[in-house]
Formats: sequence, C-alpha cells, structure tokens
Amino acid sequence: MSETIYDVIVIGGGPSGATAACDLAGAGHKVLLLDRAGRIKPCGGAVPPRLLEDFDVPESLLVARARSARMIAPSDRTVDMPVGEIGFVGMVDRDQFDEWLRERAAHAGAERRKGTFEAIERDGGTGPLVCYREERGGEIVKVRARVVIGADGARSGVARQEIAGGGKNPCVFAYHEVIRSPASTEQGFDGDRCDVFYQGKLSPDFYGWVFPHGETASVGVGSANKGFSLRGAVKTMRGDLGLEECETVRCEGAPIPLKPLKRWDNGRDVIVAGDAAGVVAPASGEGIYYAMTGGRIVAQAAAGFIASGNPAALKTARKRFMREHGKVFWILGMMQYFWYSSDKRRERFVDMCADPDVQQLTWQAYMNKRLVRAKPMAHLRIFLKDTAHLLGLRPLAQ
Repeated sequence: MSETIYDVIVIGGGPSGATAACDLAGAGHKVLLLDRAGRIKPCGGAVPPRLLEDFDVPESLLVARARSARMIAPSDRTVDMPVGEIGFVGMVDRDQFDEWLRERAAHAGAERRKGTFEAIERDGGTGPLVCYREERGGEIVKVRARVVIGADGARSGVARQEIAGGGKNPCVFAYHEVIRSPASTEQGFDGDRCDVFYQGKLSPDFYGWVFPHGETASVGVGSANKGFSLRGAVKTMRGDLGLEECETVRCEGAPIPLKPLKRWDNGRDVIVAGDAAGVVAPASGEGIYYAMTGGRIVAQAAAGFIASGNPAALKTARKRFMREHGKVFWILGMMQYFWYSSDKRRERFVDMCADPDVQQLTWQAYMNKRLVRAKPMAHLRIFLKDTAHLLGLRPLAQ
C-alpha cells in the first residue's frame, strides 16, 4: 500500500471527474485522478456556448457548430428550429474532449493513474482506502485519501457501496454509432443540423438523434425498454437518411441516468458527481454541461470538508446544484412523462415545437441554462398552448 495520503481521490475521468480534479489540484490540493483506460461514453456531444465560457474550454475543441435542430414526428412531419442570432449548439467528440479535460487536470497538478475501481476500505487510519486494479499487471493497489469523489458513471461502484440508494436511479440505455458522414444526402441528412426523432418505432420512451461532428456524425437512440433493439433503431435511421454505406468508426453503449440521487454523500468522507449523482437532464438527456457544473460544485464541497473536517460540508453540493438547476430538471421530467408516452402525444409535441414562443424560450433556456423570466406573457401563452395540446383541444398542423 502506498504511504502517500491524498487530499482527494477522484474516481472517474469524464467531464465531471476531470473538472473536479482540475479545480481541486489548481487550488493546491493533492489529487489523484483514477480512470479506466479506453472508455468512451455514448453521447451526441452537444454543448452550449456557456460551457466554453464557464469552464474556459477553447473553441478549437468543437468539431462542429449546429445552427438549427429538426424535430421529426411519428408521421415524419418535420419542424425546423433555427437557433438564430443568440448562439449555436457546439459539438464535441467525447474521445478528444474528455482526454483534453483529463490532461488539463494533470497540468493543474493532479496525478493520473489508470485502473479499475474495486472497493473502498477502512482500517482505522485517517481517511478511506481506495482499492483499484492496475491496468497493467492487474495488481490490486490501495491508496488513502481524506475524501473520495465518485464520478464513475450511472452504475457507479462508489455510489453502490457508499451512498444510500446509489447506483439504483432510473436510467435509459443509450447506444450510438459514430460514422464517417457526408456533408448531406438526398434523403435529408444535413451536416449543419441536429436531427431529433420522436418516433415510437425508433424509441418507445425516449428519442433518436443524428448529431453532426464535422467529418463524422453520432447516430444514436435511447430507451429504458430492455426488449427494444437499439441497434435495429440505429440501422433504420442510417437507412432512412442514406447513411447505411458510411464507415462506422466506433460503437458505444451505456446507461444514462435521468433523475438525480436523493443523496450524494455518505455523511462521512465520500461524495458522488456527474452521472454517478444522476445529473443528466430528463427529456433531453443533456449531460456534459451539468456534469461539469456538478463536478465543480462537488469539488467546492470537498474543499470545504478538507478545510473544516466537518462532513456536513459535503451535503452542500446537492443542495446548491438543485437550487440552481432543480426546477429545470423537474419541468423536463414532466415533459418526458407526458409527451414521450405515445406516438399521439409525440406528434403533438413536435407540432408544439413549431410555435415561435416555444422555439425562442427553448433556445434561450438552453444557451443560458436557466429558465427565462423576461417574457411572462410568452410563458403564459406556452402554458395555455401546452394544455390545449395535451387535452387534444388544439388541431394538429397540416
């Protein structure tokens, strides 16, 4: 066992864990960042411009900029939602993006190691022992820390062992194929646009997507229905868009949580972040921005614990995150519950997306990551239209 005692051991080097490690190392703490080698999360890769600003991420990491989204209903009716002058939807490749974040953490002073988390042990010493299996050789290594941050994904081993209800939050399973893509196809693929398919044949409870990544594209789908063929749905989308002959670069699948855990810490010396804490937006499945925001908030809570020795400092992370983003998560959760439940409702949902008020407030909320309060009458109009659609009182557009 190593005699080195770290202030913080971060388990998982995705956007959340890498951000937490970078912030803590940059503040002068002794940090170990442990990550599994060769793991890339299936992800459309969409990030708002605010992420670049908040986390000092260079625009050179963007592989594409989408300036519109197209919603596709069960009837194949399409609704275009141009972003307009307020910004763009940035696209990143998680293979490159996550590694850049990990390298930045290392430059800030975090020590990087590659291995697979096994367990957390306690032997009466100062702080918990993190046990992991080395990538090379397969030996079990034990290292000690004052506090552990588990950022090891939706089925977090850290959360399952240390957090009440951890690793049991509701998820959809996502699968995507990264392909070499043309600029466009006769069947409707557009390398400057995000396509979102709200069709029961492609996902009975979530959606399918085709997101441009410059020379490549992410073609994916999510569903909580274990008997549904995600690969079959992706094959259908590729065929419908004339992408079936495109080279497949890689295929990835993983669970994506859609509800924050009720508790993020063990009341002692362990806290979780990112997917392990369940901070992926319902309905949209957006996770990168929220993962990095959660990682930063968790890092600040961990620093408070190190300074005070009081485990109550760890509890502040979830409270702060939910205070800032909980209302948005609640609204998106209600949207998913109501609008994704049947093709009839999905048809009405896409029809509602054609409304200028809906489009404007949707993009403003996406860019700013908060509910827009500047136009109360627009919110009222949307509420009334939404109610009419839900009750079937508003006729569908032809």
